[in-house]
Amino acid sequence: MTEIFESAGQALLYGVVGLAVMAVGFVALDLVTPGKLFHVVWRDRNRGAAVLLGSQSVAVGLVIMSAIRASESEEGLGYGLFSTLLYGLAGVLVMTLVGIVIGMLTPGQMGAVALDDGDDRRPHPAAWVQAGMYLGTAAMVGAALS
Repeated sequence: MTEIFESAGQALLYGVVGLAVMAVGFVALDLVTPGKLFHVVWRDRNRGAAVLLGSQSVAVGLVIMSAIRASESEEGLGYGLFSTLLYGLAGVLVMTLVGIVIGMLTPGQMGAVALDDGDDRRPHPAAWVQAGMYLGTAAMVGAALS
C-alpha cells in the first residue's frame, strides 16, 4: 500500500513540473503570436490560435512524457524531476525557435497569418502547418531523450 501512495506522490510532482513547463510554453507562444493569446483564444474565439495552442500543449506533453520515461533510469526522484524540467524547457525552446525560423521563411508574419480565420471562420492552413511543426519537433526532442 505504501508503494501506491509513493507512486501517487511522484505522479503529482511530475504533474507539477509538467504544468510549469506547459505554462512556460504558453508564455513562449504568446510572445511569438500577435495579441494576447489568452484573449485571442477565449474572448475572440480565434480558431487558428486554438489550433496552435492545442497542438503546442500536446507537443509539450509528449516531450514531458519522454522526459519522464528517460528520467526513470536516473538516480533519485529529485534528479528525475530536475531533468524532466530541463528537457521540457529545452523542448519548448526548440519548438519556439523552429516556429520563428519557419516564420522567417514563409510569406508574411507566420503568427499573424496562422491566426487569420478569414471570413468563413476556419483556421488558416498556416495554423495547421505550424501545429504540425510543433508535433514534429516534439517527436524529434522526444526521440533525443530516449
